[in-house]
Amino acid sequence: MTVGDRDETPRRPARHDDADVAAEVRAVREEYADEEAETAEVEAAENAAALEVALSLRIDRGLDGALKRRATQEQISPSALVRRLLRDALRGGNEPVLTARQVEEIARRVMRESA
Repeated sequence: MTVGDRDETPRRPARHDDADVAAEVRAVREEYADEEAETAEVEAAENAAALEVALSLRIDRGLDGALKRRATQEQISPSALVRRLLRDALRGGNEPVLTARQVEEIARRVMRESA
């Protein structure tokens, strides 16, 4: 590096660079606004379809904190998260994780392998 290099002032970007940056910022803002509008529409539809039924639950602080953290991560309200979790749980059916037949097959295999 020469002495002359240190004395140079940084060059200002050309006008077309400023315009490009401004266009990118506009595009990002529009995309963000679209996402926010979509989220608001989904929440409005959920609210319109929802019955106003107060559900009182006794939960411990750990579960409360976990629900709030997960809702924050998913960028939804804790109520919306709980509704979704309940809906998913009810849709899952009442089938056990393993059927009686599967347990019996596992038991037979263990008995064969241990003999």
